[in-house]
Amino acid sequence: MPQPDTFSAFAARWQEPVEARLRRLLPPTDTPPARLHEAMHYVMFPGGKRLRPLLALLGCAATGGDPERALGPAAGLELLHTYSLVHDDLPAMDDDELRRGRPTCHKVYGEALAILCGDALLTLAFEAVAPAGAEAVRVLAEAAGSRGMVGGQVADLAAEGAEPDLAAVEWIHDHKTGALIRASLLVGALAGGGATRDLGPLAEFGQCIGRAFQIADDCLDVTGNQQDLGKRPGQDEAARKSTYPAAIGLSASLQAAHALVGRAEELATEIGSWTAGGLESLSPLLRDAARFTVSRFS
Repeated sequence: MPQPDTFSAFAARWQEPVEARLRRLLPPTDTPPARLHEAMHYVMFPGGKRLRPLLALLGCAATGGDPERALGPAAGLELLHTYSLVHDDLPAMDDDELRRGRPTCHKVYGEALAILCGDALLTLAFEAVAPAGAEAVRVLAEAAGSRGMVGGQVADLAAEGAEPDLAAVEWIHDHKTGALIRASLLVGALAGGGATRDLGPLAEFGQCIGRAFQIADDCLDVTGNQQDLGKRPGQDEAARKSTYPAAIGLSASLQAAHALVGRAEELATEIGSWTAGGLESLSPLLRDAARFTVSRFS
């Protein structure tokens, strides 16, 4: 089946299969302990952009893999991402009251159950990725743990109130957000059973769009509104977090994001040549996926 040229068309094609697989993975809400499973469904549905599973399916397409084989592991990426949001929102972390326009998990179910809900989503994520093989599990574990997302979260908390330093901000972004976005592409490439090759360009593509995505998120916290964001804006400044706008200002932040997208677009041409159809088969979709990361703030 020919790939669409736009990321929005690609998302429209795969959004419902991703949702269906997530519903299959989660135990029904009446399965004991019912309150825990109810909380898991509450935080998963309705979901957000489902960016990470879509990127996993994009990684699968890049190596000519079977998207049906990659669908379960792709959904696992969203389970892990959502666990991180549930824990991020806790009073000991970012202390947020809203997520995706609704009260956060701990506001509805209490802090103890919110912690356990996140724990359950995290472990279920690895169950979903396991069929992709040991290397996919290793990639995800590294991206999610102390050398990836959790490490970035620790550095983010430690930097609160400090004078913003660009190198430190880049490190936080590359680990707290970028590591899982990069891993999404790689897990998808491994899960689909496509051609075996050096995935270095795909990893760099993920690195670029992951940092660009977080820069856009930083900027939206300054310029956005609660209705569009689904949470209160201005949280970063209130907590004195180390962000791109705090370090170099809004205008320079936007320029940095677009420079990263430009590099990702260059990589898209190389990655597009991997598939049997040649450059035209996948490159336009990859380029549009890169542009999508900053489309919310452009």
